[in-house]
Amino acid sequence: MTRPRSALVSLPDTAWYHCVSRCVRRAFLCGHDHHSGQNFEHRRGWIATRIKELAHIFAIDVAAYAVMSNHYHVVLHIDSARAQQWSTEQVLQRWTQLFTGPLLVQRYLSGARAAMGQSELEKVHEMAETYRTRLFDLSWYMRVLNESLARQANAEDDCTGRFWEGRFKSQALLDEQALLAAMAYVDLNPVRAGMAESPEASDYTSIQERLGCAPEPLAQPLAPDLQAPVDAAAESPTATAPLPQAPLMPFDATGRTPWAVPFGWHDYAELVDWTGRQVHPNKKGCMAQGSPALLARLGVEADVFIAMASTFLQEFGSAVGTPAQMAQLCARRQTRFLHGMRAARKVFG
Repeated sequence: MTRPRSALVSLPDTAWYHCVSRCVRRAFLCGHDHHSGQNFEHRRGWIATRIKELAHIFAIDVAAYAVMSNHYHVVLHIDSARAQQWSTEQVLQRWTQLFTGPLLVQRYLSGARAAMGQSELEKVHEMAETYRTRLFDLSWYMRVLNESLARQANAEDDCTGRFWEGRFKSQALLDEQALLAAMAYVDLNPVRAGMAESPEASDYTSIQERLGCAPEPLAQPLAPDLQAPVDAAAESPTATAPLPQAPLMPFDATGRTPWAVPFGWHDYAELVDWTGRQVHPNKKGCMAQGSPALLARLGVEADVFIAMASTFLQEFGSAVGTPAQMAQLCARRQTRFLHGMRAARKVFG
């Protein structure tokens, strides 16, 4: 049974989420379509750029991403505490980078603020609190991301209609083991699909960007008037210059930095390379003599991790974690079963 997004995205449970969006009919609307002969490879650059532009505005950080020919993956961290620290003016400035906002908001941010009455100021503060909540809302992040890209693609094709399938798929990552598995799964997507021979050759992925091997962008950023959808009758997309792009989340082996991935970068890079060698049959080079230290530290079975690397999305449902974390989530959701419990027992012991 389909569950509401509010039940799938719960910050008290976890701040980490793996999200996937697919093009309609699984068509190659972001790569080279062998049936029509058209090449939409440049749109993969649009998506990679937009993911990081929105991370600059939202209180949502990007841990990993991979843009494929007909879908994309992204691993996100929601930092609600950061959004709560923003002042009213900071919230409105961020929001109006996406939308023009109501007239009251425009006046508040202009030199006319001093002439506004008390009731008008109270209304602005009320709207700012609504926008603050949206700026750490996963559904709003994905909505703005997908709608802006759909508008750009439809304008390029001179057509209307759906570009993406219905709802994006999300998986709650309940612990470090789940986060590690999701990031490795995302970063190795092009290798598993036969689109690349190595992580550094995997275009439009976070692992390639971190290795410093990312190619030059193939197209200009989104047109200013197509950067975001219309929020409501009182608002419209704002026409601005291309937005700054937020960097990917850093790594912190101590796990003490809230805004960092709780692993060491070298350990993670070793794991991705080792897993890619095991999974991809055409990968050149020798097999590693032993499993990466990161797997041992987290108590993950190496053989099962390799087997799961190609089926991670299918093996788990709306949440990923150790059996204990999955059981606790069942209790909080008041349900007796979670899809993926058997996989959790195999991978995470």
